[in-house]
Amino acid sequence: MHDLVIRHGTLIDGTGAARRQVDLAVQDERIVEVGTQLARGREEIDASGRIVAPGFIDAHTHDDLALLVEPGLRPKISQGVTTCVCGNCGVSLGPLPSGDLPEPLNLLSGPGLPRFGKAADYLEALRDQPAAVNSVPLLGHSALRATVMDRTDRTASAREIEAMRQLAEDALRAGYHGISTGLFYASASQATTEEVIGVCAPLSTVGGVYCTHMRDESAGVMASIEETARIGRALGVRAIISHHKVAGLPHHGRSVQTLERIQQLQQEQDLGLDAYPYTASSTVLTAGRVATAERAFVTTSAPHPEVAGRDVHELAREWGLSVEALCERLHPAGAVYFSMAEADVERVLAYPSTMIGSDGIPLQARPHPRLWGTFPRVLGLYARELRLFSLETAIHKMTGRTANLFGMIDRGEIREGAYADLVLFDADTVIDKATFEEPKQVSAGIDEVWANGVPTYV
Repeated sequence: MHDLVIRHGTLIDGTGAARRQVDLAVQDERIVEVGTQLARGREEIDASGRIVAPGFIDAHTHDDLALLVEPGLRPKISQGVTTCVCGNCGVSLGPLPSGDLPEPLNLLSGPGLPRFGKAADYLEALRDQPAAVNSVPLLGHSALRATVMDRTDRTASAREIEAMRQLAEDALRAGYHGISTGLFYASASQATTEEVIGVCAPLSTVGGVYCTHMRDESAGVMASIEETARIGRALGVRAIISHHKVAGLPHHGRSVQTLERIQQLQQEQDLGLDAYPYTASSTVLTAGRVATAERAFVTTSAPHPEVAGRDVHELAREWGLSVEALCERLHPAGAVYFSMAEADVERVLAYPSTMIGSDGIPLQARPHPRLWGTFPRVLGLYARELRLFSLETAIHKMTGRTANLFGMIDRGEIREGAYADLVLFDADTVIDKATFEEPKQVSAGIDEVWANGVPTYV
């Protein structure tokens, strides 16, 4: 007798293959049988009229701290997510020094919250207190810079690069899946391409992926793609472009150009990308980013938490301040920026190689709705309503493809021997409910979720 048998569902297995009517059985943490006329289960579920799919893999998260302080991760499990790739954009909780941290590191580790002197200590904390989702940690380049350098607003010396390289090697050997950079941010913008290659050199021997929030996603987006490809070639590893976009009104439509170049590069090297299904981004609050956005509102502010959700320009007028002065007063703070075109978002999502990542920032008073709604939005809006791609393709983008690019063993597919990461949902009703006005809303249509055979959302 099996632990769990799911019968009469429509199985979409995560490989991109066509759906089929079969049952599946789970024993302990694995799928042990897929077919018909299966033995009975201690628990049996009638999945008639619903989709059975692999648990969704969030390719780009900042859940590092939430995994420890809110291990239930309701924003993720309520979407059907069972695995999160964390440590993106150069930001990880380990290693981190004591004292003040530069942006964006300070958004993920405030006063009294955990930070780790050694990268391996963070992994140990995850093992000691398992979360409701699996985690795939990346090591943050900006965290290395903050640990090794006296200040991050300059280039690193040869000695500092070597010190960071050694820390990176130690982290990869301890179990990190790769290294991320946030060359877009002030904490890493002064890093040269050669520094990144030097620090990430252990990827070539120890293994892992290189993920990057590129140096520029606006006017310099093409040069940034070339830099990313160069780093990947120099290291001989897979490079992944994080949350690919073209931001700012003058650059709307340039995804035609960026995707054409990415496709060319993919013929020569291993290059991937992820994206989220929204025209607004969310990151550190700065006057420069406000100036290039059609609209911006505050998501969090350490000294003024009461302003979360307020429009930046309206708040500046109310307080009698310039936008620059307002940003200084609210610092450290985060914001949502409306700066992308829907046509570009759809084009990037539809690109065959694109994975789905939420890029949500948890533990904020007024987060971007992508934290709660990304995956049902792809399934409901872009697959069902807009018919941008089939349901099978949508699920592949958020399961099997992601597992393959990050080297996850026995995840992202429904087959015998794979981990029982599963989601049961209604293809006719699944949709995001989170909005910019009310972002902390559970999506519709997600019925049940299991991670490693254990129910996480019912």
